[in-house]
Amino acid sequence: MVVKTLHIISSTVLFGFGAGTAWYFWNAHLTREPALIASVGRMVVKADWIFTGTSGVVQPVSGLWLVYHSGHTLTEPWLLVSYVLYITAFLCWAPVVRLQIKAQRLAEEAQDIHQPLGSDYERVMLQWFALGWPAFLGLVTVFWLMTSKPLLW
Repeated sequence: MVVKTLHIISSTVLFGFGAGTAWYFWNAHLTREPALIASVGRMVVKADWIFTGTSGVVQPVSGLWLVYHSGHTLTEPWLLVSYVLYITAFLCWAPVVRLQIKAQRLAEEAQDIHQPLGSDYERVMLQWFALGWPAFLGLVTVFWLMTSKPLLW
């Protein structure tokens, strides 16, 4: 029961902080105000490492423990799809954090020299936006797979 509770809480933290940090960073970006973007960027990166990163480790560990102790096999189709989606989400999230750091630094540089954000910043944010969607949709699908455990094939 403790591991299941931990798994549910960590999935909530993973998804909630992921969506929350993306929401705040995107809205800061929409202002095109370098000082605001830099400030929000620092908080978003810190939150991603502390909360999203930690829960991202707890999820597979607690999930595998639950699978083992619930009598499911590790090769059930819903689990195989979950693994692929979770790995895909991670492979999108890792560069997203790097891109957040880069965007935050570019915003700081623009602020320091009293210039508007440049095309390099816009490219970084376009990549950040594009990588965020597969991670988000992948985790939404993992939530569905975890709760419904459908017969896929």
